[in-house]
Amino acid sequence: MTTDAAPPMPTSSPMVAIVGGGASGTLTAINLLRRGASVTLFESRGEAGYGVAYSTTDGRHLLNVRANNMSGFPDDRDDLLDWAAAAAAGVELGPTDFLPRRDYSRYLRDRLAQAAEAGQGTLETVGETVIDVEPIGPGFRILTSDDDEGHAADAVVLAYGNPPPQPLAGLPEASWNLSDPWDVARISALPKDATVLVVGTGLTAIDTTVTLLDDSPARRVIMVSRHGLVPSPHVDDQFTSWVTPVPDGPLTADGIAALVREQIEHATGLGVDWRAVIDGLRGPTQSIWRRLPELERRRFRELYAREWEVRRHRMAPRIAAFLRAYQAEGRLEILGGGVLGCGTDTAGRPVVSLADGDHMVTAVINCTGPSPDITRTDNPLLLALQKRGLIAPDPLRLGIDVTEDGHVIGAGGRVVPNLLTVGPPCKGALYEATAIPEIRVQAAAVAAHLTSE
Repeated sequence: MTTDAAPPMPTSSPMVAIVGGGASGTLTAINLLRRGASVTLFESRGEAGYGVAYSTTDGRHLLNVRANNMSGFPDDRDDLLDWAAAAAAGVELGPTDFLPRRDYSRYLRDRLAQAAEAGQGTLETVGETVIDVEPIGPGFRILTSDDDEGHAADAVVLAYGNPPPQPLAGLPEASWNLSDPWDVARISALPKDATVLVVGTGLTAIDTTVTLLDDSPARRVIMVSRHGLVPSPHVDDQFTSWVTPVPDGPLTADGIAALVREQIEHATGLGVDWRAVIDGLRGPTQSIWRRLPELERRRFRELYAREWEVRRHRMAPRIAAFLRAYQAEGRLEILGGGVLGCGTDTAGRPVVSLADGDHMVTAVINCTGPSPDITRTDNPLLLALQKRGLIAPDPLRLGIDVTEDGHVIGAGGRVVPNLLTVGPPCKGALYEATAIPEIRVQAAAVAAHLTSE
């Protein structure tokens, strides 16, 4: 496989199409506008800055990273705090606070509007769904479901974010089978005395549970996953910096796991919380992943990924307190073992089989997390790009095959000129590619590449 980086754009003011207006696409657009590019941003919602992560309308859904590390720009680490301090924002936010996710979308939209108004570049937002990208000479034609003529661009950035979860196996299509865990209005409209099965125990499942149980004291929730592990909480006073020396030479998944556990034990012996060790490894995570051979990456995913995820992607202390209270009240149960089966009673109500027996529930909500394998997608754009040979799955099927700097590798194993991606689709190459501290670096680098002479 050839993974040589594509040459830079031949002009300092390219026309760039960005497919997706969530955090990845919005931050890429801002960086491009600041560098004088002409940007066409395709977002089916009609407005940028939301995406899956920040589309929630529930103010109880908080970021899982403190405000002092959520600036959208690597060269201005206080930008989010500066935005919150401005009179127009009207947000009280300290460096160690956890901002509501709906407010973070306001931050992204405000910064995009400012970049567009500054006049350095031009912005057009197209509220249509992209269904194909056709190579035309050195550039592309972007086709949407509502426009047969298409839009021309010198370069395309795929920023489609996290794909939706796969449908739950064995569950029929029914009004009680809720496939969209981000439909807050529909979830809130469930009966006030409902018993709800939330399938998944990650951050999305936790947000869903908070919406359900904080709205009504008569509701019950059963959270279930294969492992039954929930993300660890942040702690209020954890500022210690801990540096883990990564050995030179070949790395293995077992060796990295042993190193992390050894460092946690060492830190604990010195009175330092394990979170400092995990946070200290965040910076070198991408380089560690790149050094692992494919076989070792697979072993890490099979044996250690979940343990890493529950430590790495933590929940705000306030959210952890909510969960503890719900459990103490007997309104929340967290189980492992997954869903063993599902049927209905004579009245058509769902009955699910779990590790501890059968449960009659009011609704089932799919919070199993994104399904990044593009060979299993029903997204028309990803299907069309695969058919054209413009994209291919990465070896672990965590996203699409890309170089370490985001250039897309097509089906023939060669870089596709001027087709790039930012954010979650890069997970196979970088592993850490879904959070703002990594996305902001990618967005700035892609913009710099596309506007360099």
